[in-house]
Amino acid sequence: MSRISRLPSPLLRAAACTGVAALALTACGSGSGSGTASTGSGSVKVGLITKTDTNPFFVKMKEGAEKAAKENGAQLSTAAGKFDGDNAGQVTAIENMVAAGVKGILITPSDSKAIVPAIQKARAKGVLVIALDTPTEPESAVDALFATDNLKAGQLIGEYAKAAMKGKTAKIAALDLAPGVSVGVQRHNGFLKGFGVTEKDVVCAQDTGGDQAKGQTAMENCLQKAPGINVVYTINEPAALGAYTALKAKGREKDVLIVSVDGGCTGTQAVKDGKIAATSQQYPLKMAAEGVKAVVTFAKDGKKASGYTDTGVTLITDKAQDGVTSKDTAYGLANCWG
Repeated sequence: MSRISRLPSPLLRAAACTGVAALALTACGSGSGSGTASTGSGSVKVGLITKTDTNPFFVKMKEGAEKAAKENGAQLSTAAGKFDGDNAGQVTAIENMVAAGVKGILITPSDSKAIVPAIQKARAKGVLVIALDTPTEPESAVDALFATDNLKAGQLIGEYAKAAMKGKTAKIAALDLAPGVSVGVQRHNGFLKGFGVTEKDVVCAQDTGGDQAKGQTAMENCLQKAPGINVVYTINEPAALGAYTALKAKGREKDVLIVSVDGGCTGTQAVKDGKIAATSQQYPLKMAAEGVKAVVTFAKDGKKASGYTDTGVTLITDKAQDGVTSKDTAYGLANCWG
């Protein structure tokens, strides 16, 4: 989920510094525009490029990569866009990392299509490229993809919502991401599939960009359009918390079911607090750790990772429903990120 803007984005990092400096032990450049630093003393050089570097999802991803690099004796360089959608920054980061001699690059594409030419150039020079979290378009543009099954994540919360409604007629609001973004489309479609409904059963759909303030505005708009809404699907937990705020202002927070996707610590706590009924938790640390291991394996024996690796998703709720597999918030908080 391109990855969603899970929280409002402040100023973020730019692309990595050029040349070997990108792999130095101290950060290069200055201010928020710097790429960063390496871990480990081994000869295998690995690059990690995320959409941003302050979003908790990507912070956890970086932590996973750093730990795996240290455990596997690899050097890690990291870079991030100035904002979610900064394709130019990611292109520059790829070019700099290739020039620095990385054996592999792990990337969460900001623009799944526009990044492809830069990836192709890197692969043509013998660099293993693995997409994390967000597939490229086409998916075959990279050697491999390590990510959440976002269709399944949506389906889990759809199945949960249907069971929780216990036969009552659902009036559904969908607080989505943005048009055409693969993560958002997959989660939305998965929810509909899990609930056993179609688009005609959605009484209001609004884009939020995964932003909390926009989620609140979207929910306010939906309540004006369809006051009888009783189920809210949200693309992520910030959007869910925005919806909760809008519903609470109308005195509706107790009689509307909110479900979401992500499993961040703030969102999981919101499930425990009863603000969100359930969320599908994903695991960014695992994505990055497995990616680093794959690059090290490639460097040592030439074996390339390929295809899609599902890094897992778990339904988190404290109000379990018959026929829907889930774990409670104690598990969710022990495995959350952010």
